[in-house]
Order: sequence, then C-alpha cells, then structure tokens
Amino acid sequence: MFHSITTFIRKWRASRNSGQQLDALLATADRHAPYPERSEWLIELAHWLQRGGTVQGEPLDAASSGQPEQPVRPLAAHTRLRYLLNVLDRNPAWRANVAGILRGLLRDSDSISLLCDAGMPVHSGFFGALFERLEASLVSPAPNRRDLAAICTLMFPAGCDAGWIASLPVDLLTRVRALFDYAVHDDPGANHRSQPANPHDSAFSFDLLAALHNLTCQISSTGLSQTVRSRLDDADAHVAMTRQPFYRLTRAMLAVEVAHQALDSGGDPVALLREVNYLRVLLDECRNATHTVFAHLDRNGVSVDIVFQVERMRMRIERAERLLDAWLASSDPHADPHAAARLAAELLTANQASQSVAHLLRSNFSLLARKVVEYSADTGEHYITRNRADYLKMLRLAAGGGLVTVVTVCVKFAITGQHFQAMFEGVLAGINYAASFLLMHFLHFTLATKQPAMTAPTLARELDETGSADGVERFVTSVVALIRTQAAAVLGNVLVVLPVCLAVQVLWRLTFHSDLITPAKAHATLHSFSLLGPTPFYAALTGVLLWSSSLLAGWADNWFMLHRVGDALAYNRRLRLTLGAAGAARFARFCRSNVAGVVGNVTLGMMLGLVPAIVTAFAFSFEVRHVTLSAGSIGVVLGVLGSGALRLPELWWAVAGVGSMAVLNVAVSFALAFQMALRSRDVRSAGARALRRAIWQRVFQRPRDLVWPMRERQPTHPDRVQ
Repeated sequence: MFHSITTFIRKWRASRNSGQQLDALLATADRHAPYPERSEWLIELAHWLQRGGTVQGEPLDAASSGQPEQPVRPLAAHTRLRYLLNVLDRNPAWRANVAGILRGLLRDSDSISLLCDAGMPVHSGFFGALFERLEASLVSPAPNRRDLAAICTLMFPAGCDAGWIASLPVDLLTRVRALFDYAVHDDPGANHRSQPANPHDSAFSFDLLAALHNLTCQISSTGLSQTVRSRLDDADAHVAMTRQPFYRLTRAMLAVEVAHQALDSGGDPVALLREVNYLRVLLDECRNATHTVFAHLDRNGVSVDIVFQVERMRMRIERAERLLDAWLASSDPHADPHAAARLAAELLTANQASQSVAHLLRSNFSLLARKVVEYSADTGEHYITRNRADYLKMLRLAAGGGLVTVVTVCVKFAITGQHFQAMFEGVLAGINYAASFLLMHFLHFTLATKQPAMTAPTLARELDETGSADGVERFVTSVVALIRTQAAAVLGNVLVVLPVCLAVQVLWRLTFHSDLITPAKAHATLHSFSLLGPTPFYAALTGVLLWSSSLLAGWADNWFMLHRVGDALAYNRRLRLTLGAAGAARFARFCRSNVAGVVGNVTLGMMLGLVPAIVTAFAFSFEVRHVTLSAGSIGVVLGVLGSGALRLPELWWAVAGVGSMAVLNVAVSFALAFQMALRSRDVRSAGARALRRAIWQRVFQRPRDLVWPMRERQPTHPDRVQ
C-alpha cells in the first residue's frame, strides 16, 4: 500500500514533463539489481507507456522515424514506445541495461502460468474459481513473485487496454525484437550457445514448447474423464480408447518434441512439420468433441460445473493452437511479424479476464441461461397467437382460466376472513393459488400475465437470425403477436372472472342471506387497489414473482433431463411390476411433460402466498397485485355494494389500478425473461436498441396488429392463373 501511494505521488509530480520522467526512469535501470527492483522498474515503464498525452522534446510523427506517413493517427502508446526506442538508441548504456532487464525477467520468471493459465482458472469447479477471483481482487500480487503472470497483472491492471500491442507497426516490432538481442554477449545470464541451426533453442521458445506440453496433458486429462466420455455422441462413445483424439494427443505432442530435438543433430525439418500437422488435426478433433458435449448438454440438461470444465478445455485447445502458431513463427523469417504481438495482446487480455468475477459469471452462466430459455421456448410457443384461429382459441382458454380463478378468489376471501396469523395465512393462500394454477395446467387453461415469463424466451430462437432484414422482420412480427396474445389472455380472464364473481356473490346472498365479505372489507379492497396508492409498485413486484416461477420451471426441467430421471422411472423395477413396462414408460413420459409445469405453478402459487408475508415481516409492506385475481375481487365488491358502487370514485380508481396491474405484470415479467434470452444469445446493447426501434416502428405503422391479427393471405395456385 505504501509503495502504491509513493508511486502515485511520484507520477503526479512528474506528469508535467513525460520526457524528463522517462529520462529519470531509464537512468535508474540496472540489469544487475535484485529481481523485485527490476520488476518494479518494468511496471513503472509499462505505466509510462500506457499513459495518455504527448511527449515533449521529440518529433513524434511517423515521418520522423523514416516511415511513410500513416493515414490513421498513431495511438499514444505507439508514440511513446517510438520515443522510448529513440532515446535508447542515443544512449547505449541505458539500452544495454533495459535489454538486460527484459531478458533477465523472462529468464528468471515462470512464464508457464501466463502461457497456460491466463484466462483459465486452475480450479476444476466453478465455485472454486469464483472464490479464487474474489481473493485475487482483494489481494494484488507482489512484484517479488517470480511469476510472469503476476508481473503482467501489475503492468496491465484491470481497465488497461492491451490491444495496442497487437496493432504495433512493423518497424516498431523489428526495433523491439532488436532491443531484446542488444548486448546479449555482455549478459552473464544469457544463453551463450553458438548460433544453432535450430532457432527454437531460445529460452522463450522453449517456454512455448513446455506450455504446449502442459496444455495437451490437461486437455487429454479432461477429455478422458467420465464427465466428457459419458456425453459424447453414441458413435464416438463406443470408439476404442486408443482411437480417441484425447488419448492420442499427448503422444502426438511427444512426437513433436522428439522431432524438434532431432534438428540439433541434423534431423529432417519435414518430419517436424509432419508431426506438427498431425497435432493440429488432433486438436481439431478435440474441439469437435467439445461441440458434441455441448450439444449433449443442450438436449439432456446443463450442469454449471460440467459447462465450466468443458468450456475451459475448449479454451485450452484454442490457446494450444495460438502457442503452436507463435512457436512455428519464431523459426520462420517469412512468418507474420505480428504473430508474437497478437499472442502477447491475447495473453494480457486473458490475464485481465482471469481476475474478473463478472467475466466468470457472464461466460459460465451463458449456456445455463440458454438451456432455461430453450425450455421456455418449447413450452411457450403455443401461447403465441399468429393467426385468427389461434387468437380465438386463446380467448376460450383464457375464459376457462377465468372460471377457475372465480373459485380462487372466493377461497381467498374465506381465508382472509378468518384473520389467521400472517405466516399461516400466507401458507393457506399459497396452497389455494397453487391448487388453482395446477388445475388450469392440467385443463390446459390460461392465466393472464403468467405467459410472458414462459413465452418471451421463445423469441430468443429468432434472435439468432436478426442479423438480416428478414430476420428482424420475423422477430418484430413475433413480438407483436406476443403482445396481442397477452391482450387476448387478459381480456378473456377479466371478461369472465369479473361478471362470474359478481354472479356468485349475488347467488350467495340470495341463498345464504349473507355476503362473501363485509361492506367494510369491500371498501378496503377498493382502496387497496387504487392507482393512487402503492398498487403499481406491488404489481411490478408481482411481475418479478411471475418471472421467477418460469426460471424455477426451467431449472426443474433441466434437472429432470440432466439426471435422466425419465429413464430411471421407465426402468424402475417396482413401477414395472406395478404398471407394467408400457405403463412405466407412459408414467415417465407424463412426468417429463409435466414436471416443469407442476414445479412452475406450485412455486408461483406458494410465492404469491408466502413472499408478501415474509417481505412484510422483515422489510416493507407488500401485497400481491395480479390482474385476474384483482378483477375477480372487484366483481365480489360490486355484488356486495350494489349499483351504488358505480358512483364511488374509489371504484374507478381501483379499476384504473387493475389496468396498471395488467400492464406492469406483463411488462416486468416479460422484460426480465427477455433479458435472460438476450444474455443467452449474447446480444449487445446496440443490437437490442435497433430491435426496439424496429418494434416501435411497426407499432406506429400498424397499431391494429396489437389487438387483432391480420387475415392470412391465401396462397396463389399456379394452375388458376390465366
């Protein structure tokens, strides 16, 4: 901490003249200094290079270096690096010390951690990596650690863009390479072997080869584990172990090393190239195997830890290919001069990502979010009405849901009329809601506002095609159809539940000469639904509960498939003895078809009953505000108060409040579910804004589509054309 403060003060005082600051920094360079001092010096130099602004006292344009003028303005880091090299060219003593420090740190530091582990946490599980990154964010590495990854973390902390390294001009790359080789014979720690025929004999090239060996062993170990083998395609799973690419990978790497060592004794370079090409083929086969595993997870359920391990293996395969390219480029004078620079920029960026908790969460929950929305897409597609027949069918199903809700509303008033303790009342209310939702599920009826949490992720499938104009058009059409479906569901629920609840109250009074609720309770109900009160806030929170139920439903479906519960039920010995083989198979299919719906409806009902009681007890007052349940309550209130209620302002404020419930229940649950769909498809903010503009444009052009579907166009038959 003290070192960081003094460094900040020193930089602030010297910021008025960057050229003088660099001179003072170069004057203190000492290649014979202890390792911690050399590390601190290099960290300060890296910070100076990445600082913005110009340097005084030196022509900094491209023409000053003898290079043709570039049409694009050079980056500040490029300008500062060119100035640094110019200063070193004028001061051979400084240049020798800087070159010695660079070579010494590469020689004395463990580079395997940077080459192999940057961007890839060493823990085999997700939560281990999470705790590792949390710890790293609290405690920064010390500069005396002989670890190249630690030095790079201090040189390029979070927020620093290392992309300027990959875009360095060729002349700067050549001068930097020459700097590493300057005064190499005066360095007592350098490799003094006479110029070998094999250029791979440099220290850093040997580190690249060692990192390749390390990566191939790790890839092979993960690929041969039961986690991967059990999730390969059936055609690959039964292949003999010796023919698996993961089994052959380590032997191929050993063959590359043997062929490389043979070059010192006059070996054939063609043999080395042949072994390298075979290694590339095996890496491609291993990558294809990871695609197979991910496809298996999509079909049969996702585990975060499995995704974590397979994703890390895929990253290691890509890293091995990058290291192999850089290793081969170091021995080829005609190779791309930017190969090493691109590798360095990629390693530095990956090293920054390996310290980020947000990057870990974003990358490893992407596939899990995708699986959840895939479930919702499968179960929610039939809730989107795309033609008039489907629209009318949705009205009928919503009307059925309204009839079931009538019973729910009456039972709710019976429970609240007993004035139980709040938590016990919440349990009874949750059971009431869950029972009615389950009845709707098995009768295939529809409850308004529950649909967006199930149907919004259906649109995620069409997000894959929004790169084209036709794809955007189909996506917008689906959004409009979804909004139209919600209008039909709300309309069908409300038009049935309100008058039927009114009729039930009237029949109850005629039969039992009493009311379902007292007049005081009726007025209190209208007051609680008023738009002027907390109703909009409660309606938004209810939308969160609606979305949460769909999330739990997707998790239940994923768990059922991941653990192959259906197969376990179909082959269960007791079930087969009781129901027979065919009966057990039917029972397994029934569970597979309904597990998500049952879990989603039960959890939604219990949350609507219990969450308000829990939140009210520990945080703030909260009541459920669902449009269908509230509309039914208003119907009961009208039956209690009679026609005189139509003259009460509180009735119309309550009606306005119910309207806000319809909007907010739908909007909040849809927004949350759709945000998960966007994350699962990795849609950036710019793309999301473009889609929103297209939706609003359609709404303004054809507002009628929001409430009534257009007539389908009849296909033209060629044989009728005259």
